[in-house]
Amino acid sequence: MSQKDPNLRRNAPKLELHVPEPAFRPGDTPDFSGLNIPRAGTAPRPDTSAPATETYPLTTALVRVLGDDHRAVGPWDPKLDADTLRTMLRDMVTVRIFDDRMYRAQRQGKTSFYMKCAGEEAIAVAAAAALGREDMHFPTYRQQGLLIARGYPLTEMMCQIYSNKGDKLKGRQLPIMYSDKAHGFFSISGNLATQFPQAVGWAMASAIKGDSRIAMGWVGDGATAEGDFHSAMTFAAVYNVPVVLAAVNNQWAISSFSGIAGAERATFAQRAIGYGIAGVRVDGNDALAVYAAVKWAAERARSGHGPTLIEFFTYRAEGHSTSDDPSGYRPASEAKAWPLGDPIERLKAHLVALGEWDDDRHAAMAAQADAEVRAAQKESEKLGILPQQGKDDIESMFDDVYADVPWNLAEQRDQAVAEARD
Repeated sequence: MSQKDPNLRRNAPKLELHVPEPAFRPGDTPDFSGLNIPRAGTAPRPDTSAPATETYPLTTALVRVLGDDHRAVGPWDPKLDADTLRTMLRDMVTVRIFDDRMYRAQRQGKTSFYMKCAGEEAIAVAAAAALGREDMHFPTYRQQGLLIARGYPLTEMMCQIYSNKGDKLKGRQLPIMYSDKAHGFFSISGNLATQFPQAVGWAMASAIKGDSRIAMGWVGDGATAEGDFHSAMTFAAVYNVPVVLAAVNNQWAISSFSGIAGAERATFAQRAIGYGIAGVRVDGNDALAVYAAVKWAAERARSGHGPTLIEFFTYRAEGHSTSDDPSGYRPASEAKAWPLGDPIERLKAHLVALGEWDDDRHAAMAAQADAEVRAAQKESEKLGILPQQGKDDIESMFDDVYADVPWNLAEQRDQAVAEARD
């Protein structure tokens, strides 16, 4: 009988595939009661010199510091002073106001594109506070809080969004893809997961040179399914690279939920186990937990104990970008139902519980931040908005490519300039 005879497979089961589906679709009532959200303070904190295996229970746990009473509890409490907490709160509020103004500017036709980080402000702001000013971040497009927390001028951020005469990148990057070496902010890439191998390579170079600076790479949950993620993890593990690797699990890629990237099978932090490096899963809406985890991972990297993969468990409160309508694939009320709350309100409540803050001071601070954002927008728009950009300074497109411009490009440049003047 031929081995291709179908009778040989008569009793064999039919093969099937599993296609992950989100728990809730438009029209459903979100119910996150099935999520395992442990009490704050219950996750153990290993010593920074502990072997990676000691961290593996933390890849399925959830590091939380702020309890239901808004008090900081447990071994991960970073015991930050009130001034530092107020600075972080102000930076988070500024990020949200900045986002709202730039989102509105896009809807008014002043720029082509914008991406908000609503609900994720604590992650970038607290990470910036936990790392040294000289350390390098390799961010994605939702870490604008890194720049704001490091004092990057709001006007310059807006000029980049408008691609106007004040844009240091000369219109060569998409809006919101900032870059500034002095502020430790590597140029954002629209390609997914490239930030991880870049961060690992930069940290390797830092170690080779005998430098003391470390790097932090950022990706979203969807990008963990990219090859670059795994290449970076391999290099980080093999060479014990002094790098912190952050996977921001905000539950959604542009229109597919985290299960498409493997979240149904394991947490993203658990991917550290397969590579033999340290891993931690953190409440991304708890600014103190974010700070503590990044500080711990940074100390581990600086002490020669290698890389750490941190999963920040959070929720993308709004659309992926101004090009996305999340009402087409998830319930409109899902963000409000998210059990980990609003990171700004949680940090505010913590300061109030300490007796270091109140509603009046918060309102005054928010009003001041709003005035600063509005003033920055006014200044940046004096230099133009995106639709107003024409052929002025068209020859600049030939700059910064060759040290000495080849004759053929020089001819093209001169021709472009002449045509722009006609």
